[in-house]
Amino acid sequence: MSDNTVLTLSRLSKKFAEKYVFENMSFQVHVNEIVAIIGPSGCGKSTLLRMISGLESIEEGSIHFGEIQMDSIGYIFQKPVLYPHLNVEGNITLGISEKLSRKEKRMLIKSELKTVGLEGFSSRKIETLSGGEAQRIAVVRALLNNPKLLLLDEPFSALDLPTRRKIAEDTRSILKSKNIQAIHVTHDPEEASIIADRVLKWNDLFPGLDEEE
Repeated sequence: MSDNTVLTLSRLSKKFAEKYVFENMSFQVHVNEIVAIIGPSGCGKSTLLRMISGLESIEEGSIHFGEIQMDSIGYIFQKPVLYPHLNVEGNITLGISEKLSRKEKRMLIKSELKTVGLEGFSSRKIETLSGGEAQRIAVVRALLNNPKLLLLDEPFSALDLPTRRKIAEDTRSILKSKNIQAIHVTHDPEEASIIADRVLKWNDLFPGLDEEE
């Protein structure tokens, strides 16, 4: 693995009940690179991200990280995981280092909310947020945890098209400003081209694609 490579997948395979989801997948992610993977629903994209994050086991092949530790991998799910008993500030605080004082946390949250176009949202209740606003909150929380690698599992797919495009643009801008590597999986080619430095097609990653996830 070269010095500018932060993640290498080599002949990675996954199967459930003796049936392969995919076989012999290989690709790399380089320093400060955002990679998008395009594939149809149910092809195994989510399974792949769960394997990279350690949520799924590896039976065949290997995953090698550069200087990245498992606890420095961030994950943004398709549906934002927000806690309704906490307001926006409370949810975002969960992603901030305990070393910061309460005042420092509030200043940081205010700044990051402004970055994603949600200035003044700190005291908002979660149930009052639109789908796009909730996903932006999830993005802010994930990034404030300072991940070395961010995994995005079709987090914008449930949003309307204009909102999806705008959040993809904003997310790319934030990732680049913070020098965070990322893998974004989607079925939307335009979304992939907006957010990524390099777009990979699922079928090109390995031979013998199995459509069942």
